[in-house]
Amino acid sequence: MLKLRLCCLALTLGALALSASGALGQTNPYQEDARALPGIIAETYAYPERLAGGEYRLPSRLQAEAEAVRDEDGLIRLAERALMVLADHHAITGASFSNSWAVFPSYGDLWIERRGAGYRIEQVRAGSPAEQAGVQAGDELIAIAGTPVQAAVDAFWTDLGVAPGEGDAGYAARVLAAGRRDRPRQLTVKAGGRSPRTVELPNLYALKHRDMPPLSVTEDARGAAIIRFHDSLGRDDTIPAFDAAMAALTPGKPIILDLTDTASGGNTTVARAVMGWFVTQPTAYQIHNLPVEERETGIARQWIEQVLPRAGKHHAGPVLVRVSRWTGSMGEGLAIGLHAIGARVQGSRMAGLLGAIYDHALPKSGVIIKLPTERLYAVDGTPREAFQPEPVPMDTAR
Repeated sequence: MLKLRLCCLALTLGALALSASGALGQTNPYQEDARALPGIIAETYAYPERLAGGEYRLPSRLQAEAEAVRDEDGLIRLAERALMVLADHHAITGASFSNSWAVFPSYGDLWIERRGAGYRIEQVRAGSPAEQAGVQAGDELIAIAGTPVQAAVDAFWTDLGVAPGEGDAGYAARVLAAGRRDRPRQLTVKAGGRSPRTVELPNLYALKHRDMPPLSVTEDARGAAIIRFHDSLGRDDTIPAFDAAMAALTPGKPIILDLTDTASGGNTTVARAVMGWFVTQPTAYQIHNLPVEERETGIARQWIEQVLPRAGKHHAGPVLVRVSRWTGSMGEGLAIGLHAIGARVQGSRMAGLLGAIYDHALPKSGVIIKLPTERLYAVDGTPREAFQPEPVPMDTAR
C-alpha cells in the first residue's frame, strides 16, 4: 500500500512538473510580435533606400526593449519607437497613448528644417497657436523646454538607440516642437537680430475641435471663387458640400482650390469626386507601385489610376491649386492629380509624406502599424514627395 501511494505521488508530481514545464514553454504573443516587428517593417516598408545600408534594423537598445515586452501596452510603445527610427512622418501606430508624441503634420504647427548649425522655421500653420503667438516663417528655433534645440534633437535619437549624428535632425525637431499630446509646449524662438523670446503654446491635441464645415467658399479681388478645404478630405460630408459649391458657380468661372489646410490627408473617394468635376473622359492622375509584391514574387507590380467624369457634374473654367507644407498625404495626391488633368499648382513644397499607408496587423496580437507600403508618382513619373509647385507670384502672395 505504501509503495502504491508513493507511486501515485510520484505520478502526480510528475504530471505537475510536466504541466509547469508546458506553461513555462508557452510563448507570450506580445513578445512574439515584438520580435517579429523588425522583419514586418523591413518586408513591407516601400522606401528602404532611405535607411542606412538600404535595410531596416532595430537598434540594440530597442532590441532589448522588445525582449522585455509582456503586454499590449508594451508592444504599442515599442512599435511607436521602432517606427520613429524610420524618420518618416507617414509611419505611425494604429493605437497610442495620451503622452505619445504628436502625429505630424496633422497635429503640428511649425515646419522646421536644419539650416547650417541652426534650425529655421520655414512655415507656420495658419490660425495655429504658434501663429497667434507671433511666431513667423524665418524665425530660428533656439530651444525646446529650455534645452538647446540641437541637444534636444541629439537626446531624441539617443533615446531610441540611434547614434549621434545619424538621425534625421529636421524630423526630430518637428516632432519635438509639436510635443507630447498631454502637455503644453515651451519654445524659444529668435527673429532676425532680436533677442530670443520664449512662448508657451498649447498642444494641438488639447484644443477643442471647432465645428467647422468641410469647406468654405469666398471670392478673390479678381473674381475667382476660392474653395478652401478645412482638413476635410476624409470626411463623408465633403463630397456633397463640394458638389453644392460647384453647382452654385457661374459656368466657366475661375476656381482656386485651396489645399493649404489638408495636413491630415483623407481618402481617394473624396479626391476623385473633386477631380471628376474637371474631366470629360477617363484621365490618368496617379501612378502606384507595390514593392512588397516584387519582394515576395520577384515580379514587379505598377499601375495607373484614373479619374472618371461624373454624370451631370462638369466645370470648364480655369483651375488653380494652392498648396503648402500643410498639404499632406491625400492633399498631395489631389494636388498632383489636378496638375495631371491640367490645373496649375502654386505654393511651397508640400508635406512630402511618403507613399500610401497600409494597415498591417501584427500576427499574434492584432496590434496595427501603419506603414507607407505603396510608392506614389505623378503621371510623368515624378515621385509624389518630390513634386515642385510653381512659386506664388508676388502680387498674389498672401
